[in-house]
Amino acid sequence: MEFSSPRFKALAVTFGLSLWFFIITSAAGVFSLELFALFVSAVITITQIFAIKLSKALDVFAMINTKVFLGILFVSVISLYGIFFKMLKIDLLRLKKQNTYWLDMEQLKQSRIFKQY
Repeated sequence: MEFSSPRFKALAVTFGLSLWFFIITSAAGVFSLELFALFVSAVITITQIFAIKLSKALDVFAMINTKVFLGILFVSVISLYGIFFKMLKIDLLRLKKQNTYWLDMEQLKQSRIFKQY
């Protein structure tokens, strides 16, 4: 982000803030499309007007926002793996390792053993 133009940084921060706004208002149960459009238009106007003056702050916010989203993504992926393994009853710590590929002789019936010459 350090080499991007200030206008692009402002757009990236606007998208990040709008996503946070969507997540928080949806979780609180007060999301409305009109309120979301008003918030996005206000934030994009302010960040585009002050893009050059806020360039360093936009960098910092974009980095923090990226780290938070990647952290949430990592935790959710690990959680999904745990949920799927629990549903499929897969226990990675208790999987039996098969050290040999030979069959046990007790499992074979005598009628199935043939001599080869």
